[in-house]
Amino acid sequence: MKKSDIHFSVELDNQNIPEKIFWEATDNPNEGINDTRAIAIAVWDHYHRGTLKIDLWTKDMEVFDMKRFYIEIMSGIADTLLTATNDKKMADSIEGLCQNLSKNLEEEMKAAQQ
Repeated sequence: MKKSDIHFSVELDNQNIPEKIFWEATDNPNEGINDTRAIAIAVWDHYHRGTLKIDLWTKDMEVFDMKRFYIEIMSGIADTLLTATNDKKMADSIEGLCQNLSKNLEEEMKAAQQ
């Protein structure tokens, strides 16, 4: 059986706020440790039938990037949901929300530049 590992390392400041986040994965085509400004991990707890989440971001993560990050996560969830359940109606609803949020974000970014 093949085994694949994913590792995260988080450097915290003296108030336990992430300053740097690094990750590496055995199947990563970009070998070595990579830095990132945000991670979002969700795990299904089948014993309690609920989701466990870890969301971390560094001080350097910009607000517009954070919003784009979560819009893209939700869009990816729509794709995964369709693949896993074949529920096109739910996937389309999520994707529609993502399109609206993307449009709103673009308008917000344009307004901020003026």
